[in-house]
Formats: sequence, C-alpha cells, structure tokens
Amino acid sequence: MKTVIIIGKMNKLMKDLNDYLKIYFQVQICADDINNAEGMLKVVEPDLIMINLMGYTAGERDLFKTIQINFPTFPVITIGTEAEQKIFADFYSGVQFENLVRPLENTVILSAICKRLGISEQEVKENANLPKDNRPKILAVDDNMSILRNIKSILEEKYNVSLANSGMKAMNMIGKSRPDLILLDYEMPVVDGKQTLEMIRADEDIKDIPVIFLTGVNDENHIRAVLALKPARYLLKPVIPEKVIDAIETVLKNK
Repeated sequence: MKTVIIIGKMNKLMKDLNDYLKIYFQVQICADDINNAEGMLKVVEPDLIMINLMGYTAGERDLFKTIQINFPTFPVITIGTEAEQKIFADFYSGVQFENLVRPLENTVILSAICKRLGISEQEVKENANLPKDNRPKILAVDDNMSILRNIKSILEEKYNVSLANSGMKAMNMIGKSRPDLILLDYEMPVVDGKQTLEMIRADEDIKDIPVIFLTGVNDENHIRAVLALKPARYLLKPVIPEKVIDAIETVLKNK
C-alpha cells in the first residue's frame, strides 16, 4: 500500500482528506510547520505529498521551496481554490507540483493520486481498507421502486439493506451475497412472491433464510394463502416503520 503525507492547517478539509484517503493508502498527517514537515518527509519517505492550501498565505512559500529543493523526487498534489493556487503559481511550472481546484469530489482526488503514482485505480479500490458493515443484511423485494425506496429509508440506519425489483433479480442477488432476512412482496408480475419463495426453499444453501411476506391485499382467503406458505411473518402494505422493524428484530432473534 502506497504512503501519502497530507500537509496543511488542521481544519475540516484535512480531516475529510484523511478519512477518505486512509481507506486506500497509508496516510500520515503533518502540521504545516516547515521543520515538522521536513522531519517527517525524511523519516517516512512518502510515495506522494498532498498539501491542503486552505488558509495558506505567501508565508508558506518556504514550505514549497523546502520540498522542491530537498525532496525533488516526491510528487506533490495540492488542493486549493484558484486564488490559493495563484500564491504559489511559479511552483506549478514544473512537473513536481500539480493543483486540484477546490471544490471537487473525493473520487477526483483518488484518480489524480493514482495517475501521479502510475498505479491502477481499480486495483487500489479492490485492495481498499473499507470499513466492514456487520449489520444484519436485509434484502427487500418488490416490483414497486417507490415502496423499495421507502423500505430502505426505514431500515438503512439499523440494517445493511439491498433492493431487488423482481423475483429473478432477488435470486441472483441472494446467490452473490446471502442476506440474513428477506422482505418479499407477495404480489409481483412474472415471478410472484410464492414462486420466489419456492425457489429459495428448493436451494439447500439458502432454504433456511427467513422470509417475511409483504402483501397489499387484506382479505381472509388471501391471508390464508399467504400463511399456507409458512413465512416467518407477514405484514400488510403500506409498511409501518415500527411494525416492520419489530418483525425483523423478532425473526432475527428467533432465527
């Protein structure tokens, strides 16, 4: 994993840069004091230097000169507005210094770093230290995208939620990443909830995943047909936040 040193005044941008880049690189933060920066650069020998120009004035030109003279082989990417960049304009005439104009997306920063280091952005992403999501995985299946978005908004604070708008898409997603519980619409076109549940139960590897049916039809015969399939629970639509969370917690607890 490549090493990046971030130099700059301690502010929100510095924190945000650190939080984002440490997913992909070994990151060291250094206050903009010249002596501190020079000492760290000698010890760490980074693959790339990033400088946050926010709050910089002409007084920080000595920092640029120190890097240019003493560490000419280290590529440098600065992040600053056009006005901030102008203060140090002469340093950008060579190949060592490059500025990314703020505001910008984090993805642009990552791409620029990978380009300067001559490494594959795809490989960097594949080897990223992404924080693990240990929350229970919930797969919500419904042909109505508005309902799916509503379910996601209700559950995403407590659960890792995935969405599928058909039974076949759900089966494909289950094969790639096994959910802990499935919220399944009973009334869907082409492949309905009954058929989807039958496919789940026919597969030895996933047959034990608990399924909560969602149905928009509230008559006795219909409910009996739903219950005959022996789902873990069933809920009437539209989904009530408290009821769906309570149902999920109860089923997972008894799983």
